[in-house]
Amino acid sequence: MKLLRIYPTNINERFIDEAVDALRDGHLIIYPTDTLYAIGCDALNNRAIEQLCRLKDLNPQKQTLSIACADISQASEYARIDNRAFQLMRQYLPGPFTFLLPSATTLPKVFKGRKVVGVRIPDNPITNALANALGHPLLTTSITYDPDEPLSGMEPEEIGLRYDGLVSLMIDGGSGQLEPSTVVDITDSSSPEILRQGAGTL
Repeated sequence: MKLLRIYPTNINERFIDEAVDALRDGHLIIYPTDTLYAIGCDALNNRAIEQLCRLKDLNPQKQTLSIACADISQASEYARIDNRAFQLMRQYLPGPFTFLLPSATTLPKVFKGRKVVGVRIPDNPITNALANALGHPLLTTSITYDPDEPLSGMEPEEIGLRYDGLVSLMIDGGSGQLEPSTVVDITDSSSPEILRQGAGTL
């Protein structure tokens, strides 16, 4: 696994380009967000998505998949966002939330039959730079860690050791958090429902 050290306060564009090249080549990467570290791939690459789902034991036919976007404008190309949903998202994003929205037909075939997509716009400049440089979202899912061993999910060195050989590249953006995002269902934007309380307070 290749390790790239990027400081959130001073984005190394060359390293971002290297990570995006890996994504475009269908590789999995680990990167920091405003909550847990995440595993991501190109959200429009079916083979990469299938590889990520195998790694995390996700069934895309039964579990909601999430995308990490640069901003609401990018998210609106892959999820249907009405006026009420837009107002709510504009109030809380970027931030530690996953908003569940009706999916758009622009998502790849692995989403076929799934009417909902999770949208993340983390308050982390590294995630933002990745999605911007890629030109579309990353499929994203949090790393797996042992809550009894906090460093295993928080410190890049520990994460890198556990995923060595499983992903191609990791961005070390400093210590991560141990609380996931707050998941809010706004498929009916008139009646938002918190499905998981995490780091974000609605």
